[in-house]
Amino acid sequence: MPENLRRLPPLDLIKGFDAAARHANITQAAAELFLTQSAVSRQIKALEEHLGVTLFHRRARGLALTARGERYHAAVTEALKLLRAAADQVRGEPQTLTVTTTPGIASLWLIPRLAEFARRHRDIDVRISANYEAVDLEHKNIDFAIRYGSTKPPEGIWLFGERLRPVCSPALLNDPKRPLDRPEDLRHHVLLHLENLANGAPWGDWSIWFRSLGMADVEPAGLLRFERYDEVIAAAIAGQGVAPGAFPLLRRQVREGRLVTPFKGSIASPRGYYLLAAAASRERPAARDFAAWVLREAGRHKPSAEDPVATQSEEASGPTGDAPLS
Repeated sequence: MPENLRRLPPLDLIKGFDAAARHANITQAAAELFLTQSAVSRQIKALEEHLGVTLFHRRARGLALTARGERYHAAVTEALKLLRAAADQVRGEPQTLTVTTTPGIASLWLIPRLAEFARRHRDIDVRISANYEAVDLEHKNIDFAIRYGSTKPPEGIWLFGERLRPVCSPALLNDPKRPLDRPEDLRHHVLLHLENLANGAPWGDWSIWFRSLGMADVEPAGLLRFERYDEVIAAAIAGQGVAPGAFPLLRRQVREGRLVTPFKGSIASPRGYYLLAAAASRERPAARDFAAWVLREAGRHKPSAEDPVATQSEEASGPTGDAPLS
């Protein structure tokens, strides 16, 4: 065997190391690989002997990568992605991209637009992981994250800002027995309340909106509480009450007539939406295509005089000068 091949560790050892590094736990790595814990431990030990370095600190509650282990895992992650992409291309199979985001962004903004991306890129399979966990993209083998917050990390790409205004179904707006002409009329209606403020939406309890108008909190006809923003909006579309609306996230629902905005004016939010890409994914053509598409979709949110949903300054100012992927 040539010397350059002898220096390469067996792929099974690398797979065991990668799973253990991502989970930081032998038991979970073994479950992923359908192996016993002792088998994965032997793989890690064999790889360390092959390389002549210690890759993990063994601790009572799991594993922690050493400094050399972290550097090696970053290279292994990128190499495995390249191998998978090459295998997919040889087989003629779609290239896979995994995107993590919140359930609200996924159901209200990203998923309704994915059909267009799929038509243009039939060779790319996009998989959505919708949850509130801010995962480490590199360690979890995830290509992109679309996140929401008040601070964009340096490596993030700004998508669009946010403004807030109440929304409801057309049926509620047209109910003559319960007017909805002024904010004070909310006392006739059920308010839909976002209960789980840990998801990063501090405006979900309505108080910030009332304070911005110089009003005391209105005593509504009722209150329905939800833990996810997509559930709040589903209830609003179903006519169950009035919801705090985040724009431009809900612009499609308003344009399609499923939601209406009963009052003029909106409140600027200090938060916005941005895209993060895993370092190992940035050179993949499929990842570049996806990032460019997301940025084009985000760019469509620039307000204009012809847009009945847009308001002046609807896009909260965010960092500028971001390149798609470099």
